[in-house]
Amino acid sequence: MPSYRVRLIVGLLHPGVAPELLLPEAAGAAAETTTVEAKDVGIVAGRPQITVRFTAADDGEARLVAARVHETARGLAEVSGPALTQRVGGRWRDV
Repeated sequence: MPSYRVRLIVGLLHPGVAPELLLPEAAGAAAETTTVEAKDVGIVAGRPQITVRFTAADDGEARLVAARVHETARGLAEVSGPALTQRVGGRWRDV
């Protein structure tokens, strides 16, 4: 099954949201319907980012999972629109 990842740039957390909750909640949203392969928090170009890597049957299913992750994260913090990519060989391609 193909591997995908969704990345979100994170801004301010909503009042009362603990920072350590964001990534597990976002990954949990993906895990409701698919296998989560990895999750990570990082800094890219000086901005915090969360990444959830998961499996999906095709691009359409991956878009639904990415939307679910985005919606969950958006309920907890200001986040960018999701950047969705698929692993093809040794590279990530935009979906």
